[in-house]
Amino acid sequence: MHPDTVTDTGIDPAIENAAREILSTVLDPEVAPQELDLDADLVGSYSLTSLNKVLFLTEVCEATDVDLANFTEHDLADMLTLRSVIESLTRHTNNKAV
Repeated sequence: MHPDTVTDTGIDPAIENAAREILSTVLDPEVAPQELDLDADLVGSYSLTSLNKVLFLTEVCEATDVDLANFTEHDLADMLTLRSVIESLTRHTNNKAV
C-alpha cells in the first residue's frame, strides 16, 4: 500500500476494508462489515472478548502485511475502537518501503 492511498482522516481504505471484514467474522452474533461503527468501543459495543481481540488483531495484521511485533502490549490495549486499530495499522503500513 502506498502512502498516497491514505485519506485525509489518516485511514488507509484497504486496511479499513480488511479490518471491517475480519471484525465482522469474529463477532458473535456477526455484524455486517458496513454496519460496524468505527468509533464504537470494541468491548462495550461489540462484546469483543480478550481472546477474540487477539484473534482479530492477528488476522488483520496478517491480511494487511503489518507485523504484530510493531505493537507493544500498551499499544494493543489502547486499540479500543475499530478506528484506532485502523489508524495504528495505517501508520505502520506507511513506514514500509514501496
